[in-house]
Amino acid sequence: MTFSSLRLSTALQKALQEKGFKKPTPIQEKVIPLVLEGKDVLAQAQTGSGKSASFVLPLLQLWSQNRDNAKKGKIKVLVLTPTRELTLQVAAVFQEFTKYLDKQPQIVSLIGGQSIGEQLYNIQQGCDILVATSGRFLDVLKKKQMNLSHLNYLVLDEADKMLNLDFTQELDLVLESLPAKRQNLLFSATYPPKMLNLVSKIMKNPLHVTIEQAPTVENINQRVIEVNSENRGPLLRHLLQEYKWNLVLVFMANKRATDNIAEKFRKYGIKAASFNADLEQDVRNNTLQAFKETKINVLFATDIAARGLDIDNIDCIINYDLPRSPADYIHRIGRTARAGKFGEAISFINHEVQEHFKLIEKRSSIKLLRESIPGFELSGEAPKKIKGPAPTKGKGKSKKDKLRAEKEGKE
Repeated sequence: MTFSSLRLSTALQKALQEKGFKKPTPIQEKVIPLVLEGKDVLAQAQTGSGKSASFVLPLLQLWSQNRDNAKKGKIKVLVLTPTRELTLQVAAVFQEFTKYLDKQPQIVSLIGGQSIGEQLYNIQQGCDILVATSGRFLDVLKKKQMNLSHLNYLVLDEADKMLNLDFTQELDLVLESLPAKRQNLLFSATYPPKMLNLVSKIMKNPLHVTIEQAPTVENINQRVIEVNSENRGPLLRHLLQEYKWNLVLVFMANKRATDNIAEKFRKYGIKAASFNADLEQDVRNNTLQAFKETKINVLFATDIAARGLDIDNIDCIINYDLPRSPADYIHRIGRTARAGKFGEAISFINHEVQEHFKLIEKRSSIKLLRESIPGFELSGEAPKKIKGPAPTKGKGKSKKDKLRAEKEGKE
């Protein structure tokens, strides 16, 4: 199938051709026609599947066909995302494909870490497409200086991640501000039980689109190396020297650790930087740009980099600390081997996290050989499991007794 067979306009096809897009990905092939038909869509697709273009392209076409002639743009499209980086990336995708449209839409990004007054001014000057993190959108909404009465399209991108940010508690505030009649598009990599509540609030009888794919990307060579915690830094420097990777993304458990280790690696002459939520937004933007341009070779990051980063040439992902969930493992390693290329993903494990990594393997349908690098072998013994004392019957009150006591107390 080609993009022309999806009934996209000549202007959009020209932009696609210029960017080197030859044929639609499976998610684009299924979703674009449904969006153009005005259907509500509930799509499940992994990161890196091309889902941004699957809503950006048809929404630009619909906006172009039904745009107002008013001098100042009215907000017609609202896209909510969980992270600042994904917000900026989606806004950039919209911008890239507007090049040959007769009239170009005004696209505004709303993210934390930047002046809310300036962002509000940009909206009031005229905004057709608003891309925002859910948190900053609500901050602006509370100021009651944003007109959403003309909105036609609502998109929630990476909706499963928004649930982790307690977005469900804020959803009612968002929906109350929007016209009841609108087209809804929801994209998620996974569908936890909470998602069903979210879906029922947003849309009725949506069309489900699921892209079947292996839980881990075939083009990624996944490895696991056993090493003591204190030797992870030296081992990483050894691997960098041996493989001469250009771009390496290293995932760590906390913000302070990313700053500390980046500083240590710089002392060894390695072009390293940290990337975490404590950094000013301008610093985050500049760091990512420097990484894309290989002015930085090693980026130490928290999980804010696990989603929303679209960098084509990352050679290797290092799980310096394991992710909390198997789903996060998939998102992390999906930062490499993009656009059909090959990549490497290496996880460091010690005695304490062996069981956790086995769970990741089970949920990700993989089984990896444990490697040992000479000079960095894992030493010591695994901690022995200590069973807690068995519960003693008859000493604590039963649930029924507790409820009865509470009732008597109230009376």
